[in-house]
Amino acid sequence: EAVRRTGYVVVRGLIRGDELAALQEWVAEIEAWPEVPGAHMLYFEQSRRDPGVRVLNRAENLMPYHAGLRALMAGPAMAGAVGQLFGEAAVLFKDKINFKLPGGDGFAAHQDVQAGWDRYASLHVTAMVSIDATTAANGCLEVAPGVHDRGQIGASWRPLEDSDLSPEAYVAIETAPGDAVFFDSYAPHRSAANETDQPRRVLYFTYNRASEGDQLARYYADKRASFPPDIERDPDKDYVFRV
Repeated sequence: EAVRRTGYVVVRGLIRGDELAALQEWVAEIEAWPEVPGAHMLYFEQSRRDPGVRVLNRAENLMPYHAGLRALMAGPAMAGAVGQLFGEAAVLFKDKINFKLPGGDGFAAHQDVQAGWDRYASLHVTAMVSIDATTAANGCLEVAPGVHDRGQIGASWRPLEDSDLSPEAYVAIETAPGDAVFFDSYAPHRSAANETDQPRRVLYFTYNRASEGDQLARYYADKRASFPPDIERDPDKDYVFRV
Protein backbone atom coordinates (compact mmCIF):
# COMPACT_ATOMS: atom_id res chain seq x y z
CA GLU A 1 0.00 0.00 0.00
CA ALA A 2 2.85 2.41 0.77
CA VAL A 3 4.42 1.80 -2.63
CA ARG A 4 1.10 2.31 -4.38
CA ARG A 5 0.55 5.56 -2.48
CA THR A 6 4.04 7.10 -2.50
CA GLY A 7 6.20 5.09 -4.92
CA TYR A 8 8.45 3.71 -2.18
CA VAL A 9 8.55 1.97 1.18
CA VAL A 10 11.24 1.90 3.89
CA VAL A 11 11.87 -1.43 5.66
CA ARG A 12 14.01 -1.02 8.76
CA GLY A 13 16.41 -3.80 9.69
CA LEU A 14 15.58 -6.04 6.73
CA ILE A 15 19.13 -7.43 6.76
CA ARG A 16 20.65 -7.94 10.20
CA GLY A 17 23.03 -9.95 12.34
CA ASP A 18 25.36 -12.41 10.60
CA GLU A 19 23.70 -11.81 7.25
CA LEU A 20 24.45 -8.09 7.46
CA ALA A 21 28.04 -8.74 8.57
CA ALA A 22 28.51 -11.04 5.58
CA LEU A 23 27.03 -8.48 3.21
CA GLN A 24 29.39 -5.80 4.50
CA GLU A 25 32.33 -8.17 3.95
CA TRP A 26 31.18 -8.90 0.40
CA VAL A 27 30.98 -5.22 -0.45
CA ALA A 28 34.49 -4.68 0.94
CA GLU A 29 35.71 -7.58 -1.24
CA ILE A 30 34.16 -6.06 -4.35
CA GLU A 31 35.64 -2.65 -3.55
CA ALA A 32 39.07 -4.29 -3.79
CA TRP A 33 38.39 -6.14 -7.07
CA PRO A 34 40.75 -5.28 -9.93
CA GLU A 35 39.48 -3.85 -13.19
CA VAL A 36 38.98 -6.70 -15.67
CA PRO A 37 37.79 -6.10 -19.24
CA GLY A 38 34.69 -8.06 -20.19
CA ALA A 39 33.74 -8.99 -16.62
CA HIS A 40 32.31 -7.01 -13.69
CA MET A 41 32.02 -3.30 -14.43
CA LEU A 42 33.85 -0.72 -12.30
CA TYR A 43 33.29 3.01 -12.72
CA PHE A 44 35.39 5.80 -11.22
CA GLU A 45 35.07 9.54 -10.66
CA GLN A 46 37.29 12.47 -9.76
CA SER A 47 37.25 13.17 -6.04
CA ARG A 48 35.60 16.43 -5.04
CA ARG A 49 37.93 16.55 -2.06
CA ASP A 50 41.21 15.83 -3.85
CA PRO A 51 41.11 17.06 -7.46
CA GLY A 52 42.97 14.72 -9.76
CA VAL A 53 42.43 11.71 -7.49
CA ARG A 54 40.41 8.89 -9.05
CA VAL A 55 37.99 7.17 -6.66
CA LEU A 56 35.65 4.22 -7.15
CA ASN A 57 32.13 5.40 -7.85
CA ARG A 58 30.15 2.21 -8.48
CA ALA A 59 30.35 -1.46 -9.45
CA GLU A 60 27.83 -3.27 -11.66
CA ASN A 61 27.19 -6.66 -13.25
CA LEU A 62 28.21 -8.47 -10.07
CA MET A 63 25.94 -11.51 -10.03
CA PRO A 64 28.01 -13.78 -12.30
CA TYR A 65 31.04 -13.25 -10.07
CA HIS A 66 29.75 -13.37 -6.48
CA ALA A 67 27.79 -16.33 -5.14
CA GLY A 68 26.81 -14.63 -1.89
CA LEU A 69 25.21 -11.64 -3.55
CA ARG A 70 23.57 -13.96 -6.08
CA ALA A 71 21.88 -15.90 -3.28
CA LEU A 72 20.75 -12.71 -1.52
CA MET A 73 19.36 -11.29 -4.77
CA ALA A 74 17.23 -14.39 -5.38
CA GLY A 75 16.07 -14.84 -1.78
CA PRO A 76 12.87 -13.87 0.04
CA ALA A 77 14.13 -10.50 1.35
CA MET A 78 14.90 -9.21 -2.14
CA ALA A 79 13.26 -11.02 -5.10
CA GLY A 80 10.54 -12.34 -2.79
CA ALA A 81 9.62 -8.90 -1.48
CA VAL A 82 9.67 -7.34 -4.95
CA GLY A 83 7.47 -10.18 -6.19
CA GLN A 84 4.91 -9.14 -3.57
CA LEU A 85 4.96 -5.61 -4.98
CA PHE A 86 4.59 -6.83 -8.56
CA GLY A 87 1.98 -9.43 -7.71
CA GLU A 88 4.05 -12.01 -9.61
CA ALA A 89 7.58 -13.40 -9.69
CA ALA A 90 10.40 -10.88 -10.13
CA VAL A 91 13.59 -11.33 -12.17
CA LEU A 92 16.80 -9.35 -11.77
CA PHE A 93 17.23 -6.51 -14.27
CA LYS A 94 20.49 -5.00 -12.98
CA ASP A 95 22.66 -4.82 -9.88
CA LYS A 96 25.11 -2.29 -8.56
CA ILE A 97 26.90 -0.91 -5.53
CA ASN A 98 27.14 2.87 -5.23
CA PHE A 99 30.21 3.49 -3.11
CA LYS A 100 30.10 7.27 -2.65
CA LEU A 101 33.45 7.33 -0.87
CA PRO A 102 34.58 10.48 0.99
CA GLY A 103 34.68 13.18 -1.66
CA GLY A 104 32.30 11.21 -3.88
CA ASP A 105 29.75 13.19 -5.83
CA GLY A 106 25.98 12.93 -5.58
CA PHE A 107 23.41 11.92 -8.19
CA ALA A 108 21.15 14.49 -9.82
CA ALA A 109 17.39 14.15 -9.49
CA HIS A 110 15.93 11.64 -11.95
CA GLN A 111 13.44 8.89 -12.57
CA ASP A 112 15.06 5.58 -13.49
CA VAL A 113 12.75 5.27 -16.48
CA GLN A 114 14.50 8.31 -17.98
CA ALA A 115 17.53 6.08 -18.64
CA GLY A 116 15.59 4.15 -21.29
CA TRP A 117 14.53 1.31 -19.00
CA ASP A 118 11.10 1.17 -20.64
CA ARG A 119 12.83 -0.43 -23.63
CA TYR A 120 13.15 -3.56 -21.51
CA ALA A 121 10.02 -3.67 -19.32
CA SER A 122 7.09 -1.45 -18.40
CA LEU A 123 7.99 -1.12 -14.71
CA HIS A 124 10.98 -1.80 -12.48
CA VAL A 125 11.32 -1.96 -8.71
CA THR A 126 14.65 -1.33 -7.02
CA ALA A 127 15.64 -2.60 -3.60
CA MET A 128 18.27 -0.38 -1.98
CA VAL A 129 20.12 -1.86 1.00
CA SER A 130 22.31 0.32 3.22
CA ILE A 131 25.76 -1.07 3.85
CA ASP A 132 26.75 1.95 5.94
CA ALA A 133 24.61 4.46 7.79
CA THR A 134 23.31 7.04 5.32
CA THR A 135 22.68 10.61 6.45
CA ALA A 136 22.03 14.03 5.02
CA ALA A 137 25.73 14.78 5.49
CA ASN A 138 26.98 11.81 3.46
CA GLY A 139 24.34 11.96 0.75
CA CYS A 140 21.45 9.70 1.72
CA LEU A 141 18.74 8.78 -0.76
CA GLU A 142 16.06 11.43 -1.24
CA VAL A 143 12.72 10.48 -2.83
CA ALA A 144 9.75 12.60 -3.94
CA PRO A 145 6.64 10.84 -2.60
CA GLY A 146 3.40 10.58 -4.52
CA VAL A 147 4.79 11.59 -7.92
CA HIS A 148 5.36 8.11 -9.40
CA ASP A 149 1.78 7.88 -10.64
CA ARG A 150 2.31 10.83 -13.02
CA GLY A 151 4.37 8.70 -15.39
CA GLN A 152 7.62 10.02 -16.86
CA ILE A 153 7.77 13.69 -15.95
CA GLY A 154 11.18 14.55 -17.38
CA ALA A 155 12.84 14.10 -20.75
CA SER A 156 14.80 10.93 -21.42
CA TRP A 157 18.55 10.91 -20.87
CA ARG A 158 18.79 14.06 -18.77
CA PRO A 159 18.30 14.80 -15.07
CA LEU A 160 15.05 16.29 -13.82
CA GLU A 161 14.96 20.06 -13.80
CA ASP A 162 13.27 22.38 -11.31
CA SER A 163 10.58 23.00 -13.92
CA ASP A 164 9.81 19.27 -13.90
CA LEU A 165 9.62 18.94 -10.12
CA SER A 166 10.31 21.38 -7.32
CA PRO A 167 13.47 20.68 -5.29
CA GLU A 168 11.29 20.96 -2.18
CA ALA A 169 9.36 17.83 -3.23
CA TYR A 170 12.08 15.46 -1.98
CA VAL A 171 12.22 13.73 1.39
CA ALA A 172 15.57 12.60 2.81
CA ILE A 173 15.58 8.96 3.93
CA GLU A 174 18.34 8.37 6.47
CA THR A 175 19.09 4.70 7.04
CA ALA A 176 21.05 2.39 9.30
CA PRO A 177 23.08 -0.55 7.97
CA GLY A 178 20.67 -3.27 6.89
CA ASP A 179 17.74 -0.95 6.28
CA ALA A 180 16.14 -1.21 2.84
CA VAL A 181 14.16 1.12 0.60
CA PHE A 182 12.02 -0.28 -2.21
CA PHE A 183 11.00 2.19 -4.94
CA ASP A 184 9.67 2.00 -8.47
CA SER A 185 11.20 3.30 -11.68
CA TYR A 186 8.88 6.33 -11.83
CA ALA A 187 9.68 7.59 -8.31
CA PRO A 188 11.93 10.68 -8.61
CA HIS A 189 15.02 10.45 -6.45
CA ARG A 190 18.41 12.04 -5.93
CA SER A 191 21.31 12.19 -3.47
CA ALA A 192 23.91 14.77 -2.46
CA ALA A 193 27.68 14.45 -2.31
CA ASN A 194 29.47 12.76 0.59
CA GLU A 195 31.00 15.55 2.63
CA THR A 196 32.11 13.28 5.49
CA ASP A 197 35.25 11.22 6.15
CA GLN A 198 33.40 7.89 5.96
CA PRO A 199 32.01 5.98 2.96
CA ARG A 200 28.30 5.84 2.14
CA ARG A 201 27.95 2.48 0.39
CA VAL A 202 24.57 1.18 -0.75
CA LEU A 203 23.58 -1.91 -2.71
CA TYR A 204 20.93 -1.79 -5.42
CA PHE A 205 19.06 -4.77 -6.86
CA THR A 206 16.61 -3.80 -9.63
CA TYR A 207 13.93 -6.18 -10.88
CA ASN A 208 11.22 -6.40 -13.52
CA ARG A 209 8.19 -8.68 -13.78
CA ALA A 210 9.09 -12.23 -14.84
CA SER A 211 6.28 -12.09 -17.41
CA GLU A 212 8.24 -9.37 -19.25
CA GLY A 213 11.28 -11.59 -19.63
CA ASP A 214 14.82 -11.86 -18.31
CA GLN A 215 16.43 -8.67 -19.63
CA LEU A 216 19.66 -8.67 -17.63
CA ALA A 217 22.05 -9.92 -20.34
CA ARG A 218 20.54 -7.60 -22.94
CA TYR A 219 20.72 -4.61 -20.60
CA TYR A 220 24.39 -5.12 -19.77
CA ALA A 221 25.33 -5.78 -23.39
CA ASP A 222 23.71 -2.47 -24.32
CA LYS A 223 25.34 -0.62 -21.42
CA ARG A 224 28.77 -2.07 -22.14
CA ALA A 225 28.45 -0.81 -25.72
CA SER A 226 27.18 2.69 -24.88
CA PHE A 227 28.77 3.43 -21.49
CA PRO A 228 31.52 0.88 -20.83
CA PRO A 229 33.43 0.60 -17.56
CA ASP A 230 36.59 2.68 -17.36
CA ILE A 231 38.94 -0.19 -18.26
CA GLU A 232 37.16 -0.77 -21.59
CA ARG A 233 36.95 2.82 -22.81
CA ASP A 234 38.39 4.20 -26.03
CA PRO A 235 40.81 6.97 -24.99
CA ASP A 236 39.76 8.99 -28.05
CA LYS A 237 36.10 9.10 -27.02
CA ASP A 238 34.29 11.14 -24.40
CA TYR A 239 31.84 9.33 -22.13
CA VAL A 240 29.22 11.29 -20.18
CA PHE A 241 27.05 9.88 -17.41
CA ARG A 242 23.61 11.41 -17.97
CA VAL A 243 21.11 9.73 -15.63
